[in-house]
This record gives sequence, structure tokens and C-alpha cells, in this order.
Amino acid sequence: MAEKQKYLVCERRSVFALLTLSAGMMGAYTFNLRGGVFCNAQTANVVLMAIAFGAGNWSEGCYYLIPISAYLAGAFLSEILPSPVRRFGFLRWDTYLVAFECLALFAIGFIPLSWPHHLVQVLVNFIASMQYNTFRQAEGIPMATTFCTNQLRQVGVGFAKMLRKGDRDGLHRALFFLGMLGCFFAGGVLSTVASHLLFAKAIWLNLIPLGIVLVRLVRADLVEEKELLSQKPAGH
Repeated sequence: MAEKQKYLVCERRSVFALLTLSAGMMGAYTFNLRGGVFCNAQTANVVLMAIAFGAGNWSEGCYYLIPISAYLAGAFLSEILPSPVRRFGFLRWDTYLVAFECLALFAIGFIPLSWPHHLVQVLVNFIASMQYNTFRQAEGIPMATTFCTNQLRQVGVGFAKMLRKGDRDGLHRALFFLGMLGCFFAGGVLSTVASHLLFAKAIWLNLIPLGIVLVRLVRADLVEEKELLSQKPAGH
């Protein structure tokens, strides 16, 4: 009961686990079916743009400005929109975002694999950026739901603290991030299996974890946390 009073539903670890599961699905989907790229983060695109420019392939390099700009736009909008949305006093920005993700991923399932992959890639760039910037802390622990580099680091740091100092909190933190890594990994496995069976519509598998999150957030906004709509999630 104390946990529910301290943390908003949008900050719960279970919500972050489902979002991370969905992100793993998105990464595997775009790699398996939409051009062999990971769209959840932009490190690769920045490196590829630098390589293209360094090799004198200017047109190829300039292309990467498109997904990078989509990611930038997602971060920009997810930072600008929460304040006006909060004034409506109906649903949180987090809830609207998950609903938008569900609609966008549902629409992607209708885009034939024969179409240029860039359309889907840019849309996933945009979605991933907004999710990354919106869901920032799981019960007070900073984390990213759309990629797992920091999770790997935190697992190593946590186990190191346990070994050096007997820090049980470090162990618990390491196990938490290890669990999130497992969610991301499971999402990739499930999406890969679905890709071989459902092809373009494999992205609809994401609607299961996202749908669960959406139901929980809507219920929280309208019932459980109706009086707390003005309260910002931690990290914002």
C-alpha cells in the first residue's frame, strides 16, 4: 500500500518492464523486417552519417539527418506537450503517449513490406524517442525503456558494489536492471518468432504489453490517481 502512495502508476516497475518488453519487440521488428536497422536509439545513425561524410558519400550521409531529426522531434514534442496536456485535467501525457504508440504501431502493421522501409524506421524513431523521454524513472531509479546499454552498465556496477562493499542495495539494483534486460531480450525473441509467422503484422504483438499499460494508466488517471493529475512523475 505504501508503494502505491509513494509512486504513480506511470512510475511502477511493472509498467517499465512492459514498456521495455515492447521496445525489444520494436528493435527486433525493424531489424528483421524493416531494413536491418535498430530504430530505438540514434548512436548507429550518427556513426553511419560520420562514416558516410568521411568517405565523401554526401547524399548518403545526409539521409541520416532524417531519422536523427525524427528522434529529435520526438524528444522536443514529449518535452513541450505535457504542460498543456496537464491543464486539461483529464489524462496524463504518459497515457496519451501510450495510446498514440498503440495507434501508430497498429497502422504500421498495414504498411506492406514492399514499401520503402524508411517510412517505418522514421516513425519508430519518433515513437521510441518520445517513450524514452517520457518514462524516465522506475520507482525512483533512472532508466531507459528503449535501449539497454545503461542496464548492462548498472548490472556490472551493482554486482561490483556487492562484491567490494557487501552492498545489498547494489545487488538489488543489479537484479532489477538484469530483469529489465530480460524483458528487452524476451521482446526481441518474441518479435523475431512473430516476424516469421505474421510478417508486417508482427508489430501488432506490441499491442499486448502496450495495451496492458494503457489500461492501467487510464484507470489510474480516471480513478486511482484522479486527484494527482497535476503531480509530475519523478525525473521531470
